[in-house]
Amino acid sequence: MLSDLIRDLKKHTSKQIFKEVNSNPKESRKAWLEMVFQYHAKFNKRAGEQQLWTHENHAVELSTNNMIDTRLNYIHDNPARAGWVEQPEDYLYSSARNYADMESLIEIDRI
Repeated sequence: MLSDLIRDLKKHTSKQIFKEVNSNPKESRKAWLEMVFQYHAKFNKRAGEQQLWTHENHAVELSTNNMIDTRLNYIHDNPARAGWVEQPEDYLYSSARNYADMESLIEIDRI
């Protein structure tokens, strides 16, 4: 089931990220990251001392081209909505750059 896959992915990635943050002496953002993880855990009874992911899963099967385009645009727009960049393709780690035919740090297969 898709929701089980998402749950397992979140569990695995959060453990790995927490482990990396705690074990890497060169991680300059350690104190800040721990503060953010602890802050979000306070609002969720099921979370331990730290929380990386939200507990909501909105797994949706991408069964049409329109659904894929809508979700892809949503993901691409996130950095601009957060105020990190003016345009989605300005975010260096976004595949929006690939779709805008710009040089990119990541290689993707276009859908």
